[in-house]
Amino acid sequence: MPTDSRARFVAAAVLAATLVQLVVAAFVPGLPQFEGKGFGARLALYPVMMLVVPALWRWHGPRTAAPWAGFALVMTPFLIDVTGNTLDLYDRVVWFDDACHLVNWFLLTLGLALVVRADLVRPAWARLLVLVGGGALLAVVWEVGEWFAFIRFGTELATAYQDTLGDQVLGTTGSLLAALTLRPLRHRLAPAAATSS
Repeated sequence: MPTDSRARFVAAAVLAATLVQLVVAAFVPGLPQFEGKGFGARLALYPVMMLVVPALWRWHGPRTAAPWAGFALVMTPFLIDVTGNTLDLYDRVVWFDDACHLVNWFLLTLGLALVVRADLVRPAWARLLVLVGGGALLAVVWEVGEWFAFIRFGTELATAYQDTLGDQVLGTTGSLLAALTLRPLRHRLAPAAATSS
């Protein structure tokens, strides 16, 4: 199977696996790992957030091959988040939430970098600022969304401030790691779109 077809298949599989778990979480009663975690809002918003980057590419992107590897990387954090809840890892594994913020922002930033061709931003320090700054902004937006969805009326309000700051630092660190590893990974993940930097 060609690389583009494999990446397209992976993106579709990630979307499907996320949707199945979201439907179960929202509509199957009595599953304690989903209680009070805003899965009605997630069912409405996660598919939109997963598809917004491919949709923007289709409507406004260049007339080149779609960066399916980038799309798959952008979608994967949503699958990791939902799967973590399905397996009750957020409550059973103390460090899982922190690991998710670090790893998910690494994947998200790397995916967005492939989609928007961050390798074309020069000099290298400007590329680093764009990617890390963009990741930090997305980390802030995510935390605001979490607060609106389930923290403000939930049981975690007393520890929310410290947790939010930690999550933003971990997300920004994940973006920094993605920016630092973009150059060596770019050719492997998006060979058709890569250029030398």
